Amino acid sequence: MAADLSSIGVWASGPRPPAFDPQPLVDLIHEVRQPVHVVRDPRGGRLGVAVAGQVIAASATNGHPTLPLMGSLPALYPEWLGDRSFNEVHQVRFPYVAGAMANGIATTELVIAMAQAGMLGFFGAAGLTRDRVSAALDELQATLGDRYSWGSNLIHSPNEPDLEASIADLYIERGVHRVSASAYMGLTPAIVRYACTGLSVDTAGNIQRRNHVFAKISRPEVARRFMAPAPKDILDQLVGQGLLTADEANLAARVPVAEDYTVEADSGGHTDNQTLTAVFPVVLDLRDAMMRKHQYTRPIRIGAGGGLGTPSAVAAAFSLGAAYVLTGSVNQGAVESGLCDEGRKLLAQAGMGDVMMAPAADMFEIGVKVQVLKRGTMFAVRAQQLYDHYIAYDGIEFMPEDVRTKLERNVLGATCDEIWAGTREFFLEREPQEVERAEGDPKHRMALVFRWYLGLSSRWAIAGDPARRMDYQIWCGPAMGAFNDWVKGSFLEAPESRQAVQIARNLLEGAAVVTRAQQLRSYGVPVPPEAFHYPPRPLSEN
Repeated sequence: MAADLSSIGVWASGPRPPAFDPQPLVDLIHEVRQPVHVVRDPRGGRLGVAVAGQVIAASATNGHPTLPLMGSLPALYPEWLGDRSFNEVHQVRFPYVAGAMANGIATTELVIAMAQAGMLGFFGAAGLTRDRVSAALDELQATLGDRYSWGSNLIHSPNEPDLEASIADLYIERGVHRVSASAYMGLTPAIVRYACTGLSVDTAGNIQRRNHVFAKISRPEVARRFMAPAPKDILDQLVGQGLLTADEANLAARVPVAEDYTVEADSGGHTDNQTLTAVFPVVLDLRDAMMRKHQYTRPIRIGAGGGLGTPSAVAAAFSLGAAYVLTGSVNQGAVESGLCDEGRKLLAQAGMGDVMMAPAADMFEIGVKVQVLKRGTMFAVRAQQLYDHYIAYDGIEFMPEDVRTKLERNVLGATCDEIWAGTREFFLEREPQEVERAEGDPKHRMALVFRWYLGLSSRWAIAGDPARRMDYQIWCGPAMGAFNDWVKGSFLEAPESRQAVQIARNLLEGAAVVTRAQQLRSYGVPVPPEAFHYPPRPLSEN
C-alpha cells in the first residue's frame, strides 16, 4: 500500500544515505534531535527514513539523486514531551517531577540534584516533625535559593490536623512556593490557606499566584474539589481568623485551588491501583469541563504518576496528554534516596509481581492500604495480621492470652504494654487528645499500638536497623520491577549506580525515542521492534 501513496515533494540525498533496513532504521530513529524525512524507494516502494539532505521542488533536482518525499518530522527533544506552560510556570527545563516520598525518603539531596538538573523535586515531609521539616528547608533554601524550582510535601493528616496546619504555616512563613498535596479526600483550611496566600492582580488585570499546589489525585471526585474555587465557608473562616486577606479571598473565587494535578495510577504507597489509561482521560475531560464552567483564564495542567518505570510507560503517559510525569518507586531505589543500602538492594531485585497491599499507618482504622514491597520482607503479611486482629477484637485486653503472646513475639517484637507506654509518651507531646481518647476506648488504644509497628517499620527501613530487617516497610509499585527489567545489563543495574538524574534523563530520552518510533510507524515506515527499546546509557547534562 505504501507504493500507492502520493509524495509531497522530493528529497535530494546528502552525505548520509537513507535507511531502509532494520539496523540503520533503528540508528536513525534513536537520533531524535535530528529532523527526519520519510522517503520512498521507487524501485520497490519501500518507505525509509533520511536525515540531512535537502527537500527541494521536483523541478529543481538538477541531476541530484532524489527520492519521493512522503513526509517530514522536526527534531524531537525530551524537553518538549510535555506541556510547555509547565516548564515556563515552574521554570524548569524538563517536564519531570520526582515525587515526595514520605519520612524524608525523598531527601534534600534528591531534591537538590533534580533542581540543578532542570527538573522539579519535592521533599518528603510527610511523617516528619515541624522541626525536621524546617531543618530541611534551611538546607534547600541555602543551596537552591531562588535560582531553582523545588517544593515540599503537605499531606492530609486527619488524625493530626494541628500538624497539617503547622506545616502549611511553615511553608507560608518560609516562602516555599510549591507543595505536593497528597492523601487529600477533600479540602482543609490548611491547604486552602496555602493555595490562596499571595494571590494578586498584575498591572494588566491578570491574577498571579505566589504558591502552587500539585494535587495528587486518583479519583475524579477529589480532582473536582481542587479544580473548583475554594469553598466560601473556608475562605470566610480564614479571613475571620486573619489568615487570609479579604482581597486574597475575593481573588480565590476566580481561580481553582490547584493548577497542577498528578493523576496517580498504580503507584507505591497510598494508591487506588488505578489504570492510568482509564482514569487519565476522565480527569482530562473533567479539567476541560471545569475550565468552561468557571471560565478560568489560567491553564490547568494534568500530569501522570504511578507505573512509570520504563521509557515506553513515560511515552505512553505523554501520549495521553500528560503535561508532566512524576516518578516515585524508581527514585526510592536511587542513591540519593533516604532508604538504607539494604532496602535499595531489595528494590533492585524486585519483579513486577513482588508487591502487595498492606494496612496504612496513617489511616489504619478506616482500612486504607498502601502498596509495598513483598519480596525480602515480612512486613505486608505481619501488617495484615494486625489489621485482622483489630477487626476481630475490641481491645488488647480482649484477646486470648495465647493470641496476644504470639502477636507480641512473632509480629510486634515487644509487649503491648511496653509499646503503649512509649506510644502514650509520644502522643502526649504530639497530639494529647489521642491519649485521652485511647484511655477511654480500648479499641482505639489497640489501634495506636498497632500503628506503632506500622509507623516505625518504614523508619527501620530508612535507618537500616538489622534487628528489624524482616519488618522493613518499603513502598513500591509494579513500576519498580519493570524498571529492573529495563536496566538489566546496563550501567543502571547496580543499586550503587542508580543516580536519580541519570534515571530521569534516560527515561525521558527513551520516551522521546519511543515517541519518534511511533510517529514514523504511523507514517507507514516498517519500524523494527527493537526501535522501541532504548538501552540506558550515561547521559551528559547538555
